[in-house]
Amino acid sequence: MIIGIDIGGTNTKFGLVGKDGEIAFRGSMQTTGYAQPKEYTEALVHHIQPLFEKAGGKENIKGIGIGAPNGNMYSGCIEYAANLGWEGIIPIASWINESTGLPVSLTNDANAAAMGEMHYGQGKGMQDFIVITLGTGVGSGIVANGKLIAGHNGFAGELGHTIIRPGGRLHPGTHLVVSLEMYAGAAGIAMTAIELAQSNTLPTQLNYINPKELTVKQLFEYAKKDDPVAIRTFELTGEILGEAFSNFVHTLAPEAIILFGGVTHAGELLRQPIIRSMEKHLLKVFQNQVKILYSTLPESDAAIVGAAGLILSV
Repeated sequence: MIIGIDIGGTNTKFGLVGKDGEIAFRGSMQTTGYAQPKEYTEALVHHIQPLFEKAGGKENIKGIGIGAPNGNMYSGCIEYAANLGWEGIIPIASWINESTGLPVSLTNDANAAAMGEMHYGQGKGMQDFIVITLGTGVGSGIVANGKLIAGHNGFAGELGHTIIRPGGRLHPGTHLVVSLEMYAGAAGIAMTAIELAQSNTLPTQLNYINPKELTVKQLFEYAKKDDPVAIRTFELTGEILGEAFSNFVHTLAPEAIILFGGVTHAGELLRQPIIRSMEKHLLKVFQNQVKILYSTLPESDAAIVGAAGLILSV
């Protein structure tokens, strides 16, 4: 069995994962509230101790996989992760290895999602695919020739920060202009809806919602009620994603692009515009070859399962 750990900005989730990706036991703890990352790591090791017993002994655990923001799979360090509140470089994999004696692998959360798909999800049996996580931001994990692509520094695959609209929206976190994330992340999608509603070119009920409180879930509900602005928002988002995906396909020639995250609840409202736009911008040699799939991994467990998949890829 494998222990999978998902380190988030507020909470850390962990579980004991079996060979088919099922989670036998799980738990959680707060990520925040620790003065130093070393204190957090000691608390995390304490919290996962019961999983050793649940597995029938530490000897029955193959290793510990960790998904974390800015996790570097080469160094085993969390590097400059602003949303964790820790400064500098944190050698968390070596700390946990020293405390438990178990092999530990670390990567960022989107790469962990790719490993989850490779071993337990839609990517099982595929050698070349891309996972795109659509949530608060836009993350990605790339698998080519059966291996996770990490690049020379461990951070390859930041497709959410590729340029898609020159002269477009400024990203408040990175201060970079025109990244895909500012159009396909949750905040960017809400921004598109607000711009459409305020343009007064389409009738809408969205004007009755405080723009600062608008969510993708609300947009989906309005779209189901045939609100023109909500529907057009998902069409535009899908068109932009399709353009970006055509770039990714021309570069990597994947068998599939697998979508994961809260934004995917929009279903075919999003997927169909993606497909139309992507195919429109592809060379003929690439057309009608790349599947656009939704992840089948349970959203609440996928990060834990994905982190566990890292150990199977070592």
